[in-house]
Amino acid sequence: MQNPSHFSHPSDPPSDPSSDPSSDPSSDLRGPSGPAGPRQPEAARLSGALVFVLMVVAAHALGTALGGWAALDENYNKQEHGQDLLMPMGLAWFVAVFCWGLAALQVACVVLAGRRRPWIRVVLAVCLAFMACSMFLTFIASLASGTPGPAVLLVFGIDAAALWVVLGRTAHSWFSVRGPAPTSPRG
Repeated sequence: MQNPSHFSHPSDPPSDPSSDPSSDPSSDLRGPSGPAGPRQPEAARLSGALVFVLMVVAAHALGTALGGWAALDENYNKQEHGQDLLMPMGLAWFVAVFCWGLAALQVACVVLAGRRRPWIRVVLAVCLAFMACSMFLTFIASLASGTPGPAVLLVFGIDAAALWVVLGRTAHSWFSVRGPAPTSPRG
């Protein structure tokens, strides 16, 4: 007596070739719940050093935006109280808009870092170099005034470390990745 096909042993070949899942050309695309489309390669992950850099840049963006607002607000407060302005009002607005634009650029770089564009690395390096230089000059000014600021020195060290990472091999390998070359049909 022959076994019906639904009672066959798993090692026996199937009696109907259309019921064999290995003969289906789309079977290699099936996920756990059926056809799932083409499989995507696993997304690359940012290294811890680059996450640190992006956190530093985001913190600087927040500080830069607040600094622009503070310069403008302080100028308006001095004007309301009849005191001498820190700077002419037009210059205060220029400084505020410049700071807000720089902060927006930094936030855009942090958000777009996952797209791995080389220009983001350049912008991050320029912004971090600018911040490191400003922190170094702030520390020198605090020394000259007789009140050294260890917090400023700490921020300078963090900026220098972040700049070192952006200019190093880790950031170079992350931001210089290109997509696959376009293929043209041979004929």
